[in-house]
Amino acid sequence: MIAEPKVIAVGRSAQHEFSKASEASIDLVEGLGVEQDCHNGVTVQHLSRMKIQPSPANLRQVHLIHSELFNEMREAGHVILPQQLGENITTQNVDLLSLPTGTLLRLGDQATVEVTGLRNPCAQIENFQSGLQSKLVVRDAEGKLVRKCGIMSVVKTGGRVDAGCHIKVELPDKPHKPLRVV
Repeated sequence: MIAEPKVIAVGRSAQHEFSKASEASIDLVEGLGVEQDCHNGVTVQHLSRMKIQPSPANLRQVHLIHSELFNEMREAGHVILPQQLGENITTQNVDLLSLPTGTLLRLGDQATVEVTGLRNPCAQIENFQSGLQSKLVVRDAEGKLVRKCGIMSVVKTGGRVDAGCHIKVELPDKPHKPLRVV
């Protein structure tokens, strides 16, 4: 039996802090992101990205991490709880890192996000827990860099997302484009 994909936790932060506060629900706003979250906006809101180029489209409106990563990191000696790595949505039973660019994730009965790319784990992760960044950015058997710290998305349809709601995955038409860092 295949377990149903679901949201296990949601969070937001109005301040540019590394971790987010867990909430019972969050509201997604079409084309902007999470209501009352510091990364909400049409143009890029991540401070590190704004220093490089302040006005490109915000492809990082909503950050998702798979809870299975927390189990993997626990086995490597790092205890991580939902929202501690700054994600807005923590999922279960969805292989987020294997999804192609353009995948739609229907979150509950209202909201839809479109997957835009991978999160590039930043130095703040190392400040959060020493040694963690080297576990989240690794090389696979072929020597390719693997970034495990979740995916980024934009809000296509706004609505409420509750902890515990279901997720429906809709793949884009082929050929699929692999995720790249955004």
